[in-house]
Amino acid sequence: MNYVQLEKLGEGTYATVYKGRSRTTNEIVALKEIHLDAEEGTPSTAIREISLMKELKHVNIVRLYDVIHTETKLVLIFEYCERDLKKYMDVHGDRGALDPVTVRSFMYQLLKGTAFCHENRVLHRDLKPQNLLINRKGELKVGDFGLARAFGVPVNTFSNEVVTLWYRAPDVLMGSRTYSTSIDVWSCGCIFAEMISGVPLFRGRDNQDQLLHIMRIIGTPDERTLRKIATEGQTEGQAQKQYPRYPKIPFTQVLPKASPQAIDLLERLLQFDPAKRISAAEALQHPYFSTNTPIYAQPNPFTPALTTPQYANPYANPGSQQYQYPAAQEAQRAAAQTQLALAQPQVPGAGYGMQYQAHQGHQPQQGFPPGTR
Repeated sequence: MNYVQLEKLGEGTYATVYKGRSRTTNEIVALKEIHLDAEEGTPSTAIREISLMKELKHVNIVRLYDVIHTETKLVLIFEYCERDLKKYMDVHGDRGALDPVTVRSFMYQLLKGTAFCHENRVLHRDLKPQNLLINRKGELKVGDFGLARAFGVPVNTFSNEVVTLWYRAPDVLMGSRTYSTSIDVWSCGCIFAEMISGVPLFRGRDNQDQLLHIMRIIGTPDERTLRKIATEGQTEGQAQKQYPRYPKIPFTQVLPKASPQAIDLLERLLQFDPAKRISAAEALQHPYFSTNTPIYAQPNPFTPALTTPQYANPYANPGSQQYQYPAAQEAQRAAAQTQLALAQPQVPGAGYGMQYQAHQGHQPQQGFPPGTR
């Protein structure tokens, strides 16, 4: 193999992730070793991940460099990223809440990666902070495509056992199997709110409790909307479930630190009715991203002076390649924050399909039961 194994980053039921180095280029990579069972063969999640990620080449999607297949194992070679978003938030300070400049940069990059998936007819179906990786240049990259699916027209019927519970859309919670890109958009909205506040917005214990958590904040929709969504997940003759009538709580009360434009974008992402949710591509055109402060990746923590932003403001001069620089004080503050976050110990294997292990008091969030992935 043309790669040298370094330290182990994480271990799961079917795979182990190592930090590695290319023998030819000396580039640091992530090696995901999938153990092959003689009787069961290659896990379906691995086949899915390989087939989709080979086609998805974008700066905001973790790059799959190579696949090495032997009789006993399958090794996936990924680009290496230092942190996942959950760990970045945990160690960042202010109880996990990110500053507005960082939130906007990361949200823009998340939507860019998600929009690219959707343009290429791929549903990620498991967007959450643990599956978003951050490298030393401050680039956010969508990872772990083990639950992803290609979709086409007409709409396929999918499983409703998708997306980690706290980021699962209400239509999926109600059993819908005809969902599309809107389920990823809902997850993006949940991640957006979590970056602003530092804590997950909806924290249910199970499907029903999660649905009630959502309704308590965004309100119970009208009967017509509930009936439309419920019929997509019901078997014939099944009675429609009744829900408490909760009034909507304004997001300005839930997230008092958020700007009016951030609140407006969040409202459009977190629509109960999937038909009313904004698309990822439409969200990128929202005024939240066209304010005076330009969109840019976090400065390299090892060069804390002004650095070239990864993204210029696309509204100042559409199509222009001219980059704008933020105020020196703002850039230096962001650089210091990035350096602090990247200097912390890493949670092993996050973002490459590894489940969180207990690490310095961190407990895994409720997600899929063993063997359902």
